[in-house]
Amino acid sequence: MSGKLYLVPTPIGNMGDITFRAVEILRQADAILAEDTRTSGHLLRHLGVNKPLTSHHKFNEHQALPSLVERLLAGQTLALVTDAGTPAISDPGFLIVRECVARGIETECLPGATALIPALVNSGLPCDRFCFEGFLPAKKGRQKRWRELAEETRTMVLYESPHKLLKTLGEIKMHLGADRAVSVSRELTKLYGETVRGSASEQLETWSGRTAVKGEIVIVIAGKER
Repeated sequence: MSGKLYLVPTPIGNMGDITFRAVEILRQADAILAEDTRTSGHLLRHLGVNKPLTSHHKFNEHQALPSLVERLLAGQTLALVTDAGTPAISDPGFLIVRECVARGIETECLPGATALIPALVNSGLPCDRFCFEGFLPAKKGRQKRWRELAEETRTMVLYESPHKLLKTLGEIKMHLGADRAVSVSRELTKLYGETVRGSASEQLETWSGRTAVKGEIVIVIAGKER
């Protein structure tokens, strides 16, 4: 009888956001697949979980897939975690889930932390219908994607790194308009977390005045008016 793969969301900042069931699954699993074993090791020590850790990230997930599938087929229960948030959402996870589905191996994703929903709800922008874009293409296809998003009427949610924030805000102003409403959330759930709301022009001015921007960022953009 084959085992089971659990996808376990982990806190995006505040460790208190882990669910009771997530801790239970981590304690019951035969092994834990971690995007960064050092980051996950810190969390597991905090939770009092002592399980074997296997490195599973975007640079080795293709090569590791066959051996992980064999372990699952042999009856092991594996738990997949990423550095923060829900696996497979702009993080590793999709490939192994797809293979498990194809091979008839049971999978279950636990509900839990993810950065996009708190940022969306806290933005004050419509959240009844939205599209999640994750990280935009770094180079090839980026301008085409902006042209497509310029016609999007739903609220849009992007992930961005601190060193690319100004570039992305400048592109929002250029492609979507200086007056387009934008919300920028940084360091969500952490002590110095913040959400800044304003037009694309105001956001560019605000963040240009910062000497250093740290932490992962979620950008929420109002859709085009109908």
